[in-house]
Amino acid sequence: MSGAKPAGISGEQEVAAWVRDMFGRVAPRYDLVNHVLSFNIDRSWRTRTVKRLRHVLDRPDATVLDICCGTGDLTLALRDKAKAFVIGSDFCHPMLTNALEKGGAGSPFFESDALRLPVRDASLDAATFAFGFRNLAGYENGLIEVRRALKPGGVLAILEFSTPPNAIFRACSGIYCNFLLPKIGGLISGASDAYTYLPASVRKFPDAPGLAAMMTQAGFRNVRFEYLTMGIAALHMGEA
Repeated sequence: MSGAKPAGISGEQEVAAWVRDMFGRVAPRYDLVNHVLSFNIDRSWRTRTVKRLRHVLDRPDATVLDICCGTGDLTLALRDKAKAFVIGSDFCHPMLTNALEKGGAGSPFFESDALRLPVRDASLDAATFAFGFRNLAGYENGLIEVRRALKPGGVLAILEFSTPPNAIFRACSGIYCNFLLPKIGGLISGASDAYTYLPASVRKFPDAPGLAAMMTQAGFRNVRFEYLTMGIAALHMGEA
């Protein structure tokens, strides 16, 4: 069973506990580090995701869940463009605290594990992940759980880092992620181990075709993906 594999950590529960603690420690400066390290390109990636889900967001009767929402950037971007009911979930309390502060009073966030969503079968019209899917302790289990929660025909969107298909750009990206990113991220956040783990998690994560195949195997239909910014990230879409 594939999933996040922090160095020296094994077992689904142990991995989940380590990831939760790690994100809790970086939560105070998480947004700042993300925007600095991505040169704010991450904003355009979320904008693309919102556009791809517009047909669901325009429906007042639809429910959309942003899973592993972190500090809520995608949740709030979806909500700002939606007639649908948009909610966000994460299992790291400090990250949700930041999300609630950004979203203001009445912001729809709740705490839960992505592998055990507290929602009814076939109750969601769309589900999203933005840079959280690769941190799941079990990728296949995560896909199965999301498919359970989606209505027939419901949409899954996974925005995640990927492997650039161009060899030259892949090499340049590798140098940045493996050498510069850990130093800059560790310096700003004060948690060097977190920004050693995060680029390592990208290296170990399936490439875009690999994730698409995983989604298909989990039962999703009409699976497709598009590379963003030369393949640094990819947006995957599929239907339950």
